[in-house]
Amino acid sequence: MGIVIPTPDKRMQEIATKVEHGERLTLEDGLFLYQSDDLLSIGQMADKANQRLNGKKVYFIENMSLYFTNVCEAHCAFCHFRRDEGEEGAYTLTPEQMFEFIDKHQQEGMREFHITGGHNPHVPFDYYVGYVKALKERYPHVTIKAHTAAEIEFFSRISGLSYKDVLQTLLDAGLGTLTGGGAEILTERYREKMGVGKATSDQWLEVQRTAHGLGMKTHATMLYGSIETLEERLIHMIRLRELQDETGGFLVFIPNAVQPASVNAGIKRRVAAFDDLKTIAISRLMVDNIQHIKAYFINLGTQLTQIALSFGASDAHGTIVKEKISHAAGALSPEGLTKEELVWLIKGAGRIPVERDTFYNEIKVYE
Repeated sequence: MGIVIPTPDKRMQEIATKVEHGERLTLEDGLFLYQSDDLLSIGQMADKANQRLNGKKVYFIENMSLYFTNVCEAHCAFCHFRRDEGEEGAYTLTPEQMFEFIDKHQQEGMREFHITGGHNPHVPFDYYVGYVKALKERYPHVTIKAHTAAEIEFFSRISGLSYKDVLQTLLDAGLGTLTGGGAEILTERYREKMGVGKATSDQWLEVQRTAHGLGMKTHATMLYGSIETLEERLIHMIRLRELQDETGGFLVFIPNAVQPASVNAGIKRRVAAFDDLKTIAISRLMVDNIQHIKAYFINLGTQLTQIALSFGASDAHGTIVKEKISHAAGALSPEGLTKEELVWLIKGAGRIPVERDTFYNEIKVYE
């Protein structure tokens, strides 16, 4: 059955026909969808596109977020996690300190460590390699998902190694995949305005291209809801889509809304739920060659995440345990969810929960 657009809008119907036939949408198509207030038609198209790829399955993982250091040379305008060396609250942990945290909080069935942190120039590249190695030796069954493409660019600068050599060194130490962060919005106007003191858009993409060339499967994010234009969001999606055409190395695309600086920030300081759902749906329609779009409950909140599963999202992230970066910036969501809660959340949306590993291999289907 075709998509029926209730409004007599010819342009919307043309886009629906393109989606129906699996034709690629253009930047102009994306802009039209962003400027339309017909959220349900956009959601219906995205749901159709998602079900074509993933059926009714929605994936999640038992994972834990780890943060070895919050000391960072960059001063990105949207970040409330970073500290300067010596500043109150600044820390750089040893592997032993991290083991202590893991052993205290880990649940049975833990499959992934999701590691992000600051670009700390006060420790050598060996520090970062060392903790990957230490974790892999102590928890051999857990996949290490660590470092953004921006961190790889930073490691290349402090070590004098090429991106390829940095990645190979980390792979040899036990790294499984890169996290998707550091992309923010992949235009230089945005990065300059927001003081993104880290990898340029081209460098971020080049690191990912290099990782994919080494056989790695990786992740990609977008940080929306600040000063970027709607066109810049779409340019970001198209740049990822083009790299995916070239390498096929991205597992999932994760659109994340910018969080305000405080938990007490009012509604006017937060991205509108309408925009969140529209962005999830448009992501699914534009980024047609990355299999999964993630609804990240830390940023969306649990109930909006549930609705996003009918708007093109096929991944609900994971248990996380104690998320820090979005919460440092005023996220209102829980810091983590249990496996049972994730299964309940997905079933409540009329979908089939599937526990996965980092690479979307199915562990258990909860029919």
